[in-house]
Amino acid sequence: MDRSGAHWQEHAAVDLMLDDCQTWAVVGLSGDPSRTAYEIAALLQRRGKRIVPVHPSAPTVLGEQGYATLADIPFPVDVVDVFRRSEAAGEFADQAVAVGARGVWFQLGVVDEDAFERTTAAGVPMVMDTCPAIEWRRRG
Repeated sequence: MDRSGAHWQEHAAVDLMLDDCQTWAVVGLSGDPSRTAYEIAALLQRRGKRIVPVHPSAPTVLGEQGYATLADIPFPVDVVDVFRRSEAAGEFADQAVAVGARGVWFQLGVVDEDAFERTTAAGVPMVMDTCPAIEWRRRG
């Protein structure tokens, strides 16, 4: 297996999620503005995306109703954006596939090769170890 990680950030998958996906479930998003998840959710909103907080306490964040789990969201989700430690992230990739998400995004520093293999084998594009802010900046 290519351990460089380049295959985790294929341009086609990044472009699909940034350009064609509108509803982003943000796993680990709380109302704490000092957290990276909050900053990135706000950026997604500024870029015209709908964010859906997914957090056990289901807070309303940035004006959007939160849900305790992905399965609780009563409408389709395009991307599941995961802000959890690598060892806890894989289950959310599996849940994303189960709810019919069009893509899975693991944030910078979040890597689970087995989850990547399972998710892409299920036909769902996945990006790992990068951030939408970084990818938009790369585009100019």
